[in-house]
Amino acid sequence: MPDFDVIVVGAGNAALAAANSAREEGAERVVVLEKAPEPERGGNTYFSGGLLRIAFGAPRALERLLPDVEDRLPGFFDNVEPYTEEDFRSDLRRVTADRADPALARILIENSYETICWMHETAGIPMEAAVTLAGIRVGNRVKFQKGAIVRARQEGVGLSRHWFARTEANGIEIRYGTGALALVRDRRGRVAGVEARTSSGIEELSARAVVLACGGFEANAEWRARYLGAPWDHAKVRGTAHNQGDGLRMALEAGALARGQWSGRHSTPISNEWPDFADRKRTDKSNRLSYPFGVMLNRSGRRFVDEGEDLGLYTYAKYGGEILRQPGSLAWQIFDQKTMHLLEPRYRTSDPITADTLAELVGQLEIDDRRQALRTLEAYNEAACDPAGFDPTSLDGLATAGIDPPKSNWALRLDDPPFAAYSATGGITFTFGGLAIDERARVLGTDWRPIPGLYTCGEMVGGLFHFNYPGGTGLVSGAVFGRIAGRSAARDDGAA
Repeated sequence: MPDFDVIVVGAGNAALAAANSAREEGAERVVVLEKAPEPERGGNTYFSGGLLRIAFGAPRALERLLPDVEDRLPGFFDNVEPYTEEDFRSDLRRVTADRADPALARILIENSYETICWMHETAGIPMEAAVTLAGIRVGNRVKFQKGAIVRARQEGVGLSRHWFARTEANGIEIRYGTGALALVRDRRGRVAGVEARTSSGIEELSARAVVLACGGFEANAEWRARYLGAPWDHAKVRGTAHNQGDGLRMALEAGALARGQWSGRHSTPISNEWPDFADRKRTDKSNRLSYPFGVMLNRSGRRFVDEGEDLGLYTYAKYGGEILRQPGSLAWQIFDQKTMHLLEPRYRTSDPITADTLAELVGQLEIDDRRQALRTLEAYNEAACDPAGFDPTSLDGLATAGIDPPKSNWALRLDDPPFAAYSATGGITFTFGGLAIDERARVLGTDWRPIPGLYTCGEMVGGLFHFNYPGGTGLVSGAVFGRIAGRSAARDDGAA
């Protein structure tokens, strides 16, 4: 008899969804292998904003997740627009240039609502309105970006904590400081366990099925250079330092089929003041995503993207990369008093550089060509708009005229001092390259047949994201495919 029914490698949102799903499906002996020591547990989930992009029809459908929300936000449901499965599909297709695998996208979207309700109702994970992440206050109302309504209470920290509490309550063993090194296969070619490194040495653990849920390779500088190219080898890592690509390496060595955009990644503008790896005390507070309401300059004193191309949750995952490719991997986000109140609260973790004139502001910034920077801002102001018609909650069409790159929405003049500038660089969150799976989350081999006994979920699923990413989709994908992987692994009887 094997040591376990199911081994889950990893301990983030996807992994713990898989472990608890397997237990729910009847697997009695489930173990979670967490490479990190207990104080550093939780993978990237711990560092996330906890946002959950789900499809729903009538706004009242969210009462299952937010039963008392109107006690805190009167009129909440009047300020929420439906986000149908077709809306979700359209957003995913648009931001990925229609490269998202249709089968994976269908599974993600059609299961998004019920899976998050399962997390809330069965796993006991509390939810709240995503006010500080996706809400914009307009007068006495808080309006939300479509689809970005719900998050785990206390963001990724709360999500991780409640997943661990549920995992322990369900009698699932968690082994900390235990990093999987290789997959063990029997003579029939089935995956029958893992070889792991523990504090006492190398140990072989057997199981009827293995679920790999240990993330991408975003913390591995050598792999970033290999697959993403320069300058990604020196990108700041927004999440855990433990996501080194171990699961991907093990699976590929066992004959798994690589899938997805291995040169792609989820990135984001973050403060340039932050360390090379995420700070567990400040979690995701490094993000700098309010750039649609200002302009961004590089060290050459030039704008380099259309800050108003779309709402921030649809552009940040690619603009982090654009910033990283600028000289010195540095940009400055500049605002005036007309929009300072719209900056998301995470900006409060930095003190901005301020001045009463644009010339004085530029003179304080780390910019190589300050004359060019001032000319850029003056040209922008000449091409920008009056505030009439400005709507921070939707694409308002206030666009610049005659400059390149344009600013397609929210192009207000910078003319209301004092002015403020925040530093930004590109931070990497997770990588898009992964493994091919089927609808049961079984890992496919290079012959396009399932590898018996092997499942995967979370960041390791390849083919879902390309080029860009709709904010809040990653955690939902992890939960959806984690639940499927756990269920499938529990039903695996170990037959060839």
